[in-house]
Amino acid sequence: MTPERQFVIEADGGSRGNPGPAGYGAVVIDPVTGETLAEAAEYIGVATNNVAEYKGLIAGLRAAKALVPDAPEEPDGDGVRVHVRMDSKLVVEQMSGRWKIKHPDMKPLAAEAARILPASAVTYEWIPRERNKHADRLANEAMDAGKRGRQWEPSASTAALDTPRSSVAAGLPPVSGPPGDAAAGAARARAALNRPAPAATAAPQTGWGAPDLGAPATFVLLRHGETALTPEKRFSGSGGTDPELSATGREQAAHAAEAFAARGTVQEIVSSPLRRCRETAGAVAARLGLEVRIEGGLRETDFGAWEGLTFGEVKERYGADLDAWLASAKAAPTGGGESFAEVARRVAAARDRLVTRYAGRTVLVVTHVTPIKTLVRLALGAPPESLFRMELSAASVSTVAYYADGNASVRLLNDTSHLR
Repeated sequence: MTPERQFVIEADGGSRGNPGPAGYGAVVIDPVTGETLAEAAEYIGVATNNVAEYKGLIAGLRAAKALVPDAPEEPDGDGVRVHVRMDSKLVVEQMSGRWKIKHPDMKPLAAEAARILPASAVTYEWIPRERNKHADRLANEAMDAGKRGRQWEPSASTAALDTPRSSVAAGLPPVSGPPGDAAAGAARARAALNRPAPAATAAPQTGWGAPDLGAPATFVLLRHGETALTPEKRFSGSGGTDPELSATGREQAAHAAEAFAARGTVQEIVSSPLRRCRETAGAVAARLGLEVRIEGGLRETDFGAWEGLTFGEVKERYGADLDAWLASAKAAPTGGGESFAEVARRVAAARDRLVTRYAGRTVLVVTHVTPIKTLVRLALGAPPESLFRMELSAASVSTVAYYADGNASVRLLNDTSHLR
């Protein structure tokens, strides 16, 4: 019978821009001697910190499994046992099952990590960043190599030389025994690897006992005021004319500006590049004394040949295409328009950029029906068909808060009280 192999994995990932040029690092360590058994690092292109951290975990688990290629699929006293140590609270809590995984970029990565070794063979522990220096150094070496247009090479790494292995011992529980006692060292390793995970109730995901993640990035989502096309319910996207606000729309923008001035909570303003949004945002900005930043990812859907038509006119002229569009988020409007799936990808990318830029701040985001509904849908984890089940009036206000752990909270939807 082959004895069970035990390893400690330290993993990390980083992004210079979040998202930006990113890389990960992972090291597999003998928990008894502190010896480095394997290292892995890679430049992964543009990604977020969280994606890079998950990639580091995956690389570490694969490296540990490769050290025992004939390990049984289910541990029964033989095979491999792994204790993962990371300074990413998000990854540790999600992989331990105490936090839900909601972000669409994290779900496949977490599933991939979970498939490498049986869940019963892996335990997770959060450690401070200063105790994860080896993996952090590897991740930075990978990003430095990427900056030079190259990939990380083990022969060029100095991470192991520059990182004292005492950091491993610092994470293991003390036991009795003389210095150098192999039995004592083995007992410490077993104690770490067999350490029970905290009860699920010890770190609730929400509620009064939730961890303090700091102030969220809060998006106050303002739909633009009316144009001449709005009351006629015509398709008005980004692929046709770029209408200005009507007199009613300008009045709505003025009411919104007064309401935000009274609240005094808006710290930044971001707008779609289309004219009706820029005019709405400009009215609020003039009242609050703020500047408007343009974000192209917040533009409305390109409705192709449907631009300027009513729903009834589209049904009459392009009935089959309309039915397909209503049935699938991947179907695009006639004439080269955008599908809702395509819109969701660019809106999510814009969201991630803004969440990173305005962490802890309240941002007025002036945009359109589809981007606002998409942000709400993604925050709720709702299916694409939910876009057809939300009412969103002209100049209405909705609010979504984004937390540091990747979760989001919808706080308001389609509020028009400031217009009355």
